[in-house]
Amino acid sequence: MGVLNISPESFFSDSFTPCDQVVTRVEEMIREGADIIDLGARSTALNAPPLTVADERERVLTAMKELDGYGAVLSLDTMHPEVLDAALHYDLAAINDINGLGNPEYAKLAADSGLPVIAMAAHRLPGDPLDLAGTHAALQEILDRAGKYGICNLILDPGIGKWVSDRPLAADWDLCRQFSGLKQYNCPLLAAVSRKTFIGDCIGKPAHERLYGTLGVLFYLLENGADIVRVHDVGASRDIVRVFEQLCR
Repeated sequence: MGVLNISPESFFSDSFTPCDQVVTRVEEMIREGADIIDLGARSTALNAPPLTVADERERVLTAMKELDGYGAVLSLDTMHPEVLDAALHYDLAAINDINGLGNPEYAKLAADSGLPVIAMAAHRLPGDPLDLAGTHAALQEILDRAGKYGICNLILDPGIGKWVSDRPLAADWDLCRQFSGLKQYNCPLLAAVSRKTFIGDCIGKPAHERLYGTLGVLFYLLENGADIVRVHDVGASRDIVRVFEQLCR
């Protein structure tokens, strides 16, 4: 899953793609080996400047109009029902909700769409579990929410990353080490670790210098049950996946 980032506020500024360049960027990611393109218009980094829902919606619709009819397999990364509702008029293949189906209006829209839903661990806020036990509890809540709304095609994202200020970086390493334990939920697992803070803290490097650290974590998570990997660096990540698949034959 390649990240199509149309948010200039992103923590990894090198990944920003202006809306008038999205077709070129999608073509590049597909050539590099992306199977899914995850479109996102809002930075969720802790220090990101605020963005109105209307502005996020406008960015998403502008990009989707550019991509309309192109044929890329698109998922939409948004937690706002107003944005999702507008985007569903276009050709979406999946929905990516970092709020873990915590918004009833959003959950109903997702259910009615019939699309696969990626739901990230969340109690009340995206990524708010503070440790491994909290992550398991949040994922169980997601399963309950999905069942309530009749969402059967569910992909779980354990929410690795510093989503809330009081989450310790050690929690991300614990979650990576225990990633295989998430298979107990019998859902496909998304690993989204690309260039994140816990990797930078380990190697002492800023976001634009975290590729090799990311690839190391990525290989470990593939070994431990990751079914989908969400990445900024499609070509390098695809090479890691190919090597992993070769070793597992």
